[in-house]
Amino acid sequence: MNRPRLPLLRTAGRMTALVAAAAGMLLTVAAPAVAAAPAGRYVALGDSYTSAPLVPTQVDLNCLRSNRNYPSLVAASAGSSSFADVSCSGATTEDILYGGDGALGIALPPQVNAVTSATALVTVQIGGNDIGFSGIIGDCAEASVSSPLGSPCKDRFTAGGTDQLRARIAATAPKVTAVLRAVRQAAPNARVVVLGYPAILPDSGYGCWPVVPIAYQDVPYLRGVQKALNTMLADTAAAGGASYADVYTPSIGRDACKSSGTRWVEGLVPQNSAAPFHPNARGEQGMATALLAHLS
Repeated sequence: MNRPRLPLLRTAGRMTALVAAAAGMLLTVAAPAVAAAPAGRYVALGDSYTSAPLVPTQVDLNCLRSNRNYPSLVAASAGSSSFADVSCSGATTEDILYGGDGALGIALPPQVNAVTSATALVTVQIGGNDIGFSGIIGDCAEASVSSPLGSPCKDRFTAGGTDQLRARIAATAPKVTAVLRAVRQAAPNARVVVLGYPAILPDSGYGCWPVVPIAYQDVPYLRGVQKALNTMLADTAAAGGASYADVYTPSIGRDACKSSGTRWVEGLVPQNSAAPFHPNARGEQGMATALLAHLS
């Protein structure tokens, strides 16, 4: 597919100035503890929650990829004999299977091409862009301005009695299945792990509008959507012969409403180096630690 990649959960052009400002910020993190993980070839597939746009240091501007993202931390900690991180901001399941264009318009091969028969470990974090979560967050943030105490986003996506977002999640499940099937065909003996997504909004309550501009009554709704996406990924992983690494549970209490020194995911205006509504370096380290614990 030939289309530009942009970070997962972006709010389109509305975020351009904020992203530019965030690019100059730095955050120092420690590497996660060593754990027992496959020490052979490791291949990381995924979207911007994997690639870590604007987290220093960016080593691939076409994919907005950081060398401090969780795959890089895991590869270093596990002592992988070789490492291929082909995650890319804006990636969907189709980009993993068929390729596409990066943020600079440079064509990219299918991510799955990096998986070889010698691969020992494959991690996959995908699905958010398939359900269009970038546009969802942007639309819900805009709608909150006129009804900060209401549920304008939920009202829109459940109009007519059908929850459009739950339907999108259901439609994405067979696409993730196809990804896992392709990975298994390329590396029959590899350990395959699917990661969910960390908490963006608080695990309880009604959020922190206007710091994170999601209307109060929409917060429980969107929290439920994210949990449904993670549940689908867990179920699809199990059905596809892969395991599931839960990064949501360890992120509870570290959502975008928390202080800049606590949060794993940034809000509308990042205070740590990261794209809006994306993991910062602390979040990438947290996901690495959760993945290493899962692998041990």
